[in-house]
Amino acid sequence: MLGLPDQVTACLFDLDGVLTRTALVHNAAWAQTFDAFLLRQAEASGEVFRPFDPGPDYHRYVDGRARADGVRSFLASRGIVLPEGAPDDPPDLDTVHGIGNRKNIILLDVLERDGVQVYEGSVAYLLEAQRAGLRRAVVSASANCQAVVVAAGLEDLLEIRIDGVVARETGLRGKPHPDTFLAAAQLFGVEPAQAVVFEDAIAGVEAGRAGGFGYVVGVDRVGQADDLLAHGADVVVRDLAELLTTSGGAIS
Repeated sequence: MLGLPDQVTACLFDLDGVLTRTALVHNAAWAQTFDAFLLRQAEASGEVFRPFDPGPDYHRYVDGRARADGVRSFLASRGIVLPEGAPDDPPDLDTVHGIGNRKNIILLDVLERDGVQVYEGSVAYLLEAQRAGLRRAVVSASANCQAVVVAAGLEDLLEIRIDGVVARETGLRGKPHPDTFLAAAQLFGVEPAQAVVFEDAIAGVEAGRAGGFGYVVGVDRVGQADDLLAHGADVVVRDLAELLTTSGGAIS
């Protein structure tokens, strides 16, 4: 009924792009943040301004990663190294954490103005997983995960939250490392082989494969099914509701 192997007893869901329609908001916030920084860099150096690409740059360097990791990864792709700074750096400071905090302010402004939308197919899937007695966790790199879950009305459907705040407090490495997914499985008392990872980000799919999870479902919202499969997804769907049907639509 749920399109999963028989041994699966726990479902580990990414948030942005899997359960909620916030991936596009994150993408836009990163683009605004990086473009302002890159424009200043270009003006200071006399080089041509090359903006952040919300397609390949976002999916290759930022999507699914902890905020500071995303800053480091993208800037490294442009040959830029900044001081780390501190987690409470002001948003106008050109450090890794300062730029990350600048992005977060932009993101929160948009979420406050526009609210949080969910993918209805994902809500339907969560309800069926709950009825089937499967354990359900949200595993996100976002430090805003709890606020988004509450705003989206998903709090009662998710038993465990492992997010950017938990990862920082407990020293868990971010995706593509499997640490956060493994922590969720451990809290449920299940082996990785008994859990399924649901991810729309390449880094998240890589984390699911690296952790030895029993099944990795790639969720393709942007036309990157081949990349998700290449990086470790067992199956790719356009929406989780496809897993509730016998005819499917899954790409494997």
